Formats: sequence, C-alpha cells, structure tokens
Amino acid sequence: MTRHVSARSILGWANHLAQQWLAQWWRLAYLGAQLLLMVFSPSSYERGNRMLLARHIYDSTAPILLGFTVLCALISLVLTRIVTATALSYGLSQYALQVVIRVLVLELIPLTAALFVALRCTIPDGAELAEMQARGELEKQRAKGINPIHREVLPRVVSGIFSTITLAVLSCVVALVVAYVATYGFDVSGFAGYSRLFGQVFGPAVTTIFVMKTLLFSLAVSLIPMASALYGNATSNTRTSAEMRGLVRMFAVILLIEVLSLVGNYY
Repeated sequence: MTRHVSARSILGWANHLAQQWLAQWWRLAYLGAQLLLMVFSPSSYERGNRMLLARHIYDSTAPILLGFTVLCALISLVLTRIVTATALSYGLSQYALQVVIRVLVLELIPLTAALFVALRCTIPDGAELAEMQARGELEKQRAKGINPIHREVLPRVVSGIFSTITLAVLSCVVALVVAYVATYGFDVSGFAGYSRLFGQVFGPAVTTIFVMKTLLFSLAVSLIPMASALYGNATSNTRTSAEMRGLVRMFAVILLIEVLSLVGNYY
C-alpha cells in the first residue's frame, strides 16, 4: 500500500511540474504573439509611444555600446594573435584566419552580446517590471484603461532586441577589422584574399544560421525576463526571484539555440 501511495504521489508531483512547465512556455509564446501584433500596430508609434520607445532603446544601447565594442576589439586582437601564433608553430597558418572568423564572428560575439545585454539591461528591466506588478502599478494602469503590455513591456522588449542586434553586428565588424589589421597590418594587399576567405566561411547556409541565431538570441534575452516578471508567482514577485527565474530560463533557451546552431554549422 505504501509503495502504491508513494508511486502515485511521485506521478502527481511529476504531472504538476509538467503542467507548470507547459503553462510557463505557453504564456511566453502568448506574450510574444501579443507583442508581435503590437509591433505591427500603428497605435504603437503614436507620438507619446514613440518617445517612450526611443528612450528605452537609447537607455539599453548607448551606455554599453562603446564599452562592449572596445572589449570585443581587445578580445579579437588577443585571440587573433594566439590563434595565428599557434597555427604558425604547427605549419597551419593558412587556416588561422578561418578559425578566428568562425570562433569570433560565428560563435563568441553573438553569444557574448546577448548575455551582455541580458545582464546589463533586460534582466534588470524584468526585475523592475516585477516590482511594479508587486506594488500594483500595472493594475492601476489597467484600471485607467492603459494596457501595461503596450505601455511597459513592449518598449523594454523592443529595446532589448535592438540592443542585442546592434551590439552583435557592430562588434562583428570590429572583430573582422581587428583580425585583418592584426594579420596584415594596414597594408591593403591582403584585402582580396581576406574577402575570399570571408566568403568561404559565410556561405548561404552559414549566413542564414548566423542571422537566425542572432535574432533568436535577441528574442530570448528580451522576452523571457519580461514573461518571468509578468507571470511569476505572486507570492514571490520580488526583484531577486524575478531575476533568477528569468536567468535560468533564458540560459536554457540560449544553450539550446547555440547547440542547434553548432549542429547546423558543423554537421
């Protein structure tokens, strides 16, 4: 009898966890669909909303743009030097730049940009949204006829997406320039070979995977913290719990996206 009760309780617990898990991801998908409709709605770009959206985009991008770009330039320089020196010592110098482009541009920079934006912008924004919900500010907006998804969530999500894509694209360009200068110096004679090498790495399939991965990263780091803040447990809707929920789910999705991109690129 005890074994039957224990097995039944385990099954009930597993069923409860599965229902919670499905409900959380359904809410995330529903929130994403709502925001997608709002993005294409003309009312989202009225004067007051435009100003709010522009302020969030500026706050999420401008303060971190220069620092992240300089950091990527330094990392690119160090990594290029290490890879080229190592390849030269093994007689594989012809593959050094290809390895640098693949490691830096395809893998490291999009992932680093997404995590940087998440830690600096979107997770704190989600925690701020959770605090607003805990204080009842979102309910007050609903009582006034204001949709908090439109007013508070949409600008934060759009700014997170914009910031991630901007940092990734700009840093990839900087990394490519730094890799060229570190290898050829300021001599333009190596530009033709470098361009040919870049074209060999970035074929149609790899380019498509790169674009999709960067876009999915930006969606993950922008949507998940907001969904965790809005649909979290009301009894634990504090800044710390919202940050932790958003962080765990976001890392799981980012890891899945990265694994799928690696499979697509190399298998």
